[in-house]
Amino acid sequence: MKTDPDDAPEADRVPGAPHPRHTDRVIGQDSAIAEFMEAAQGGRLHHAWLLTGPRGTGKATLAWAIARWMLSGATGPFGAADTPEARRIAALSEPRLHLVRRPWDDKAGRLSAQITVDEIRRLLSFFHLSAAEGGRRIAIIDAADDMNLAAANALLKVLEEPPADALILIVAHQPAGLLPTIRSRCRTLRLSPLNPTQMGNVLAHLGIDEDAEALAALSDGSVGEALRLAGQGGLDRYQELVDLMATLPRLDRPRAAAFAEGAAGRAGADGDPFDLTMTVLDRFLTRTARAGLMGPPLPQAARGEGALLARLSPDDQAARAWADAQARLSARARTGRAVNLDPAALVMDMLIELAHLPPARSALPAKG
Repeated sequence: MKTDPDDAPEADRVPGAPHPRHTDRVIGQDSAIAEFMEAAQGGRLHHAWLLTGPRGTGKATLAWAIARWMLSGATGPFGAADTPEARRIAALSEPRLHLVRRPWDDKAGRLSAQITVDEIRRLLSFFHLSAAEGGRRIAIIDAADDMNLAAANALLKVLEEPPADALILIVAHQPAGLLPTIRSRCRTLRLSPLNPTQMGNVLAHLGIDEDAEALAALSDGSVGEALRLAGQGGLDRYQELVDLMATLPRLDRPRAAAFAEGAAGRAGADGDPFDLTMTVLDRFLTRTARAGLMGPPLPQAARGEGALLARLSPDDQAARAWADAQARLSARARTGRAVNLDPAALVMDMLIELAHLPPARSALPAKG
């Protein structure tokens, strides 16, 4: 049974959040906005912009806001959504805008794994067909990280000989992975992680009723990651892990087994239990390693986290041990997923290994 294109999942949309084209505010990125507006209003608008920064910091939201502003005449408030052009953009019916993203593969019944050269050829056709109408034309590529080599080489040709009045907005989560020649032909706009106040504003704007400070801490300021954690009960899962690790150096085996069992189960609309478990475990190890170098983190991502990390990682030697464990267990998780190991057994083995780390064995709970 074929999927209606209008009902197909969108590769550039975070589950549980509106698509970036429907988000009318860009929060926490004032410097990037000012840099682009200054270039546009000063007659120094480069033909290609590389929007970079950690995943989930608003790169796509900024790209769509730029498109609305430019195609609406670049005279009103930045990113304003109350224009005919903005309404057409929201409906994906604006003829001067083209979106490149991983397409839906109806034959396979899933999103394509990559942006292929065919998608870039459609971009070329868009520029050629719309050239006769004149005026500004904008393309959004979200995300360039998804392009295969053939697609990247085809895009490079576009950047080397840009069409007149073309503006290409390229979202890239890890720009170092792109061809150096692509990077060199773009002007870079770097976005920064959001602080807890900014995160709170975004979550409130999206109607998410969660602890903004804890989500900001656990997501490293990434709105996309915060939304994923909020939608999957990530804060509760992280609290469960902190409470478990507080039993070190004598790991509470029954509680550890219960935590490990929580990693089992099939992935569904609410996410994958194993992926969520590995996310919170990875965050815990990363934050524990940082604590040995920089002190306990603020704000805390869970009750009692600060005191626990100070106890488990009091110095740089302990920090190195926790950082090594994070790298080792992340690799094991990838391998375990690839060969379909039992998630609960895999997580339990990881917890036992952590309990035997020298910093864990030597960290005695505070008395009283």
